[in-house]
Amino acid sequence: MSQPSSRDSARNIGLLAVVQALGGSNSSIVMTVAALAAVRLAPDPSLATVPVTAMIVGLALTTSVATMLIYRLGRRRGLQLGAALGIPASLLAALSLVIGNFYLFAAALVLVGMSGAFLQQVRFAVADSVGPELKSRAISWVMFGGVAAGFFGPQLGSLTRNWIPGAEYAASFLVIGCLSILSILALAPTRLAPTIQPGGHAEADRPTAELLRRPEIVLPMISAALTYALMTLIMVAAPLAMVHLCGHSPTEASGAIQWHVVAMFAPSFITGAVIRRIGAPLVTAIGLLLIVACAAAALSGITVAHFTVALVLLGLGWNFGFIGSTTMLSTAYRPAEASRVQAINEQVVFGSSALASLGSGLLLQTIGWEAINMLAIPVATLTILMLAWSAVRSRTLAA
Repeated sequence: MSQPSSRDSARNIGLLAVVQALGGSNSSIVMTVAALAAVRLAPDPSLATVPVTAMIVGLALTTSVATMLIYRLGRRRGLQLGAALGIPASLLAALSLVIGNFYLFAAALVLVGMSGAFLQQVRFAVADSVGPELKSRAISWVMFGGVAAGFFGPQLGSLTRNWIPGAEYAASFLVIGCLSILSILALAPTRLAPTIQPGGHAEADRPTAELLRRPEIVLPMISAALTYALMTLIMVAAPLAMVHLCGHSPTEASGAIQWHVVAMFAPSFITGAVIRRIGAPLVTAIGLLLIVACAAAALSGITVAHFTVALVLLGLGWNFGFIGSTTMLSTAYRPAEASRVQAINEQVVFGSSALASLGSGLLLQTIGWEAINMLAIPVATLTILMLAWSAVRSRTLAA
């Protein structure tokens, strides 16, 4: 498969970084204000995180379909289709807040998640559209677009919360529709590498069962899934813990989430270079260590500063863990196997994230904020040990 020219690669990276910024802003709006909007509508406060969970469930259930459609329609048209789903989703979410219907609001966020399932493929689209030597940096540069999402998403959600009288946060969700339209426009000039259908490549593709027995494929899936699940578990609970358990203001909660989202993507400018220097497995392990540090910071106090520091460490940990895992996986399969491996990976990663989000509100109500963070420590530590085992195994086999 021929790769795009240097000019096309630069164009693709730049435009996909813009798409990442726009799609990430949609997600950060939801993460910042959805639980705060839902707590006023929910029949029970413990259900306030259900709409956020609905978004993640919609994403998890759609990942395989989204991957296959992208490979059928082509990357550009498939990604545009996903972005287009954000338009009716935003209208339905705003309507549900105007009429005060909690269940309709949750259904609308399922559609937001379905849209996000397509846009999650941006990182694989750029990885498959450049040469092997550029993969880690291309993924990092595109993910760096999320820095804008960290600044603009929470601010847009907070700024527009009262623009529709009597329907707090309704206008915040209309912003998602506007950003979705911009994503469609940004994707139009891209020139992404063509998709390859399984069986249509000169090099024979391996059976799925064989692929799932290979540690170089399975381990990145596990590390990405646990990194994403721990991030979701803590992030979803944090705004509710700040506002409803610790007495901080919604503005302070939005600020903490803003810095969290910035931390998720800001290191992306250098993550690819770090991976090239010390390797993706070690970078992934460092990310998980930062999540342990996040839990330690959260357990040390409940001031706004404690929450902010913890969420920044969580974002940094996610960045290193997720980009490291994605880079490991992107070099482990053949081109003809890409659609199957990516579909399975997305299902595992976002299925785990959906379960974490679903349990977040319930765990917050039943065992508390401190216990949630204590839970993260052994899970992250176990994943680090798995990465260490894999590194030792690889060196033994090489010897």
